[in-house]
Amino acid sequence: MSTTATATFGGGCFWCLEAVYQEVDGVESVVSGYAGGEVPNPSYRQVCTGDTGHAEVVQITYDPSTISYRDLLEIFFTIHDPTTKDRQGPDVGPQYRSIILHHDEEQKQVATTLIEELEEDDVFDRIVTEVAPLDTFYTAEEEHQDYYRNNPSQAYCQSVISPKVTKLRQKHADKLASAK
Repeated sequence: MSTTATATFGGGCFWCLEAVYQEVDGVESVVSGYAGGEVPNPSYRQVCTGDTGHAEVVQITYDPSTISYRDLLEIFFTIHDPTTKDRQGPDVGPQYRSIILHHDEEQKQVATTLIEELEEDDVFDRIVTEVAPLDTFYTAEEEHQDYYRNNPSQAYCQSVISPKVTKLRQKHADKLASAK
């Protein structure tokens, strides 16, 4: 019997991160939601205003004997731009910020170490990704779950999400569920 662990990341629209992590070997579930804000039980409409303090995030349940937290973070830094504050492509506002919400001190250390390494290796000039403890995760409305799977031909999915999934498949082919 394997144990599971949880990771919570925000890097733009949660539909993008959800679509990517659903393809990763060892990921058991990906839930889109909101975290990092002050308003209890926020709605999508409230979060979209940018006034709740929440980021659109995904909460990933994974098997650490199959994929490590660091591997999940390496994927995270591959599929979004951690150098732009409150923006990912066409999505603008604090709800789209780059954020790692750690569940314990070990996750915090892994995240901060990886960020330091990426900057030292000049992978990115200046990473603005926020690293903070997870307080409360709020699950997004049902229509936001499995969005890419349910709407693959929708324009946003084709122009924004599909390229991220393609990038995952190219850069992390060894970590895909289909590769096993």
